[in-house]
Amino acid sequence: MPTKRVFPARIAVVFASLASTVLAHATPSDPYPSTYVAATAAPVLIQGATVLTGTGERLEDTDVLIVNGAIAAVGHALAAPAGARMIDARGLTVTPGLIDIHSHLGVYPSPGLASLADGNEMTAPVTANVWAEHSIWPVDPGFETALEGGVTSLEILPGSGNLIGGRGVVVKNVAAITYQAMKFPGAPQGLKMACGENPKRVYGTRNQAPSTRMGNVAGYRAQWIEAQAYVREQADYEAKLRAGGKEAQEARPPKRDLRLDTLAGALKGEIPIQMHCYRADEMATMIDMSKEFGFHIAAFHHASEAYKIANRLADAGICAAMWADWWGFKMESFDGIQENIALVDAAPNGCAIVHSDSAEDIQRLNQEAAKALSRGQAMGLDLTPARALRWITLNPARALGIADRTGSIEVGKMADVVLWNRDPFSVYALAMQVYVDGVLQFDRAHPSTTPRSDFLLGQPATRGELP
Repeated sequence: MPTKRVFPARIAVVFASLASTVLAHATPSDPYPSTYVAATAAPVLIQGATVLTGTGERLEDTDVLIVNGAIAAVGHALAAPAGARMIDARGLTVTPGLIDIHSHLGVYPSPGLASLADGNEMTAPVTANVWAEHSIWPVDPGFETALEGGVTSLEILPGSGNLIGGRGVVVKNVAAITYQAMKFPGAPQGLKMACGENPKRVYGTRNQAPSTRMGNVAGYRAQWIEAQAYVREQADYEAKLRAGGKEAQEARPPKRDLRLDTLAGALKGEIPIQMHCYRADEMATMIDMSKEFGFHIAAFHHASEAYKIANRLADAGICAAMWADWWGFKMESFDGIQENIALVDAAPNGCAIVHSDSAEDIQRLNQEAAKALSRGQAMGLDLTPARALRWITLNPARALGIADRTGSIEVGKMADVVLWNRDPFSVYALAMQVYVDGVLQFDRAHPSTTPRSDFLLGQPATRGELP
């Protein structure tokens, strides 16, 4: 590994973040735009690595060339551009940056204090008007530890206490002062919904609806009916404007409603739905509801019983984001099995994802995927590490609507890349270097060059002073 100090100092990252804010121009449809601008870096030529592309391929003794923040070439004996950094990666494994589709970093940051718990707006069963990004604390030290585990992008979601909890946001895992300087440019927001025990428990104990699963379903349907009317009103208004003449002069826009703005965006396909749901029967009900109202569910999250309806999920184009072995901690998770992820993957066109929902598990998504891989192999499924890598790279990118830009090592995509000291599915695997848009953000050989969370500055442990 290179010994040269290559990571820009934190102050450079911070000033780049501040400078980028002047480049953003808010519009009514995007009032809080991304100000993320990738730092410039010299070309990088990674030589002689084992490359797991994220598409299911495994390439031996392969070079990866990074130029201007993108994958410029993948092949053998690639020529290095002038000024390129050369990395001898023989014996190392290269993968795309890992992507966590379900995280609460920043909205439930460390330290875990009530004053920092900003992930659940549990003041009404439906809070589609709130956006998780407005709760993100960018200096949560969890972002740094996730980076050290190879995570380069993640979706920050509201919690699951409500039927409809609000909008999530996709961020790049980079040091920043504002969440907008982390915000993945052009990535769709997600709409967090939750079925099952959580919303009925929260509101049932307050003698409010919903207090039952049938109350949950009635609550969703009432919201979608209202959203459909809102969409029609907007369409009628726009039709009058197009018609011109007296109709246009007399037309009045519908009263704006932030809750219905979000639901309308989901109905129009602009905001993918990310739905907390454990049981197979409830997932099936939600698929029927999506057909009733015309929205699309990108992924069911947690999905302990996804294996029971794996083919139905695949036919509907719905991913399942799951844990490797969390089960039994409440009744709706009781039928979870360790083969769940592998069985969802085995369905024709199945889309399996490993997620964290945890500040700890996000640090070892590779090991969580390895657990699921081993269980699938043990039951006789034809699974390889190259295939399983999709569960933490390309598949979450697909469900987030960013697979055209990241999630795999392919020419033209963002150079979100991790160098591992060995097979990333080994319990001994460590991310040695992590690149985001071709910029070295973490170098295990030189940890002092990693930007530290403001919260950790001055802590002895960050200086290596504790045993």
